[in-house]
Amino acid sequence: MSTFDFLMQGVGVAMQPMNLLYALIGVTLGTAVGVLPGIGPALTVALLLPVTYQLDAAGSLIMFAGIYYGGMYGGSTTSILLNTPGESASIVTALEGNKMARKGRGGPALATAAIGSFVAGLIATIGLAFIAPYIVKLALVFGPREYFALMVLAFVTVSSAFGDSALRGLTSLFIGLALATIGIDQLTGQARLSFGVPDLLDGIEVTTLAVAMFAIGETLYIAAQGARAPDKVEAVKGSLWMSASDWARSWKPWLRGTFIGFPIGAMPAGGAEIGTFLSYAAERKLTKHPEEFGHGAIEGVAGPEAANNASAAGTLVPLLTLGLPTTATAAIMLAGFQQYGLQPGPLLFATNPQLVWGLIASLLIANFMLLVLNLPLIGLWVKLLSIPKPWLYAGILMFATLGTIGANPSVFELGMLLAFGLMGYGMRIYGYPIAPAVVGLILGPLAEQQLRRALSISQGDVTVLFTSPIAAVLLTIAALALIVPLIMRARGRGQVLSQLAANED
Repeated sequence: MSTFDFLMQGVGVAMQPMNLLYALIGVTLGTAVGVLPGIGPALTVALLLPVTYQLDAAGSLIMFAGIYYGGMYGGSTTSILLNTPGESASIVTALEGNKMARKGRGGPALATAAIGSFVAGLIATIGLAFIAPYIVKLALVFGPREYFALMVLAFVTVSSAFGDSALRGLTSLFIGLALATIGIDQLTGQARLSFGVPDLLDGIEVTTLAVAMFAIGETLYIAAQGARAPDKVEAVKGSLWMSASDWARSWKPWLRGTFIGFPIGAMPAGGAEIGTFLSYAAERKLTKHPEEFGHGAIEGVAGPEAANNASAAGTLVPLLTLGLPTTATAAIMLAGFQQYGLQPGPLLFATNPQLVWGLIASLLIANFMLLVLNLPLIGLWVKLLSIPKPWLYAGILMFATLGTIGANPSVFELGMLLAFGLMGYGMRIYGYPIAPAVVGLILGPLAEQQLRRALSISQGDVTVLFTSPIAAVLLTIAALALIVPLIMRARGRGQVLSQLAANED
């Protein structure tokens, strides 16, 4: 069967009434929570992870994808009207979008962000559908050593991509890997690091760790900031609709942003913020209105927002085809798969094609739903921004606690939620990224399993890990992903110090 045939089958799955309902609930929840200040897609997905626990796998993952896409859409509203990016990828949108809102052009800024997100999501999702089968064919030749090398690449890229320090990223990763060793050993059946506590024999629940670190830790961190100046929400004045001039200045940035963001999101060491900054730089060079940049240029909203959403679809390429999460949100989505005993990768395309293609097709449908939800209901989303911060974060704490109880009704689980929440708070204070710890817990057992299989086949010969060409290439890329950022940061520091010395002279 061709890719088109599989996609049509997926559309049939996604168009089932219950799956359409799950998609609608997902995009509505995702947009609502994504709009709220300081809550990005990663926290949104983590917070709503327990909600999908009782659903069937297809419905749950379709809702999950809707939450993911909705969270990406909602972030632009906060950036434009509040000048508060929910995540690093929305920083660029805030640069020009908030300036437009202050000039009374918040409506066109929100409209170009929503339509650009729709265009980018549509093109990038079709790209995902047609690229994924080729990557799956390549991945089907992977053996244990190739999979172990792939896991090492995932560990290194996630650790070095988050935060300013590779050392802190790796420290966070090793915390996750240490937590992954708790429980019964898969090969020998022996209890490890359970300290005689029966509740630890099943290991640490990924859902508990993700919700605790992203939701509880973030809430405690915000609460610890104390009273600050209230955020000023810029009112949406005049019409929401874009003028003919706005359309003429937006459509090319939408397309350019899509083609910049998608490949960067699909790369193992990608990240949406890279695509948005590149898109902004490209629009600044190509614009016919350079005097408007820095004062509310619509191209500076259209391009980066398209790049942001195209990158979101791009991150699903390595996630679905290789089981490789390249962003914090993708890591939590991987946890969503695993709560149903599913491991994203080439075998999932072979063993459960209806689910995978139904999920991909549901992204197309979610895009249409989001466009319909975002433009007419923008007044409703803006009202959410007026929720007082104490109520908002108290609600997050309550929601996270109830979600954890619903997924695993246990006093011990609630204790772990609090403990990991405090740990996440401590990591936020000292600048340690949270995503590597979650990735370590999710992929740690898989990496250990593949390493032990490879060593068993080779009778303990460690060199077998490097003799496969694919494994050697993946490990080389992992080494470069760790070393190159260190060199670039060192050079950047050297240039700053030399500049300071020159200024002193």
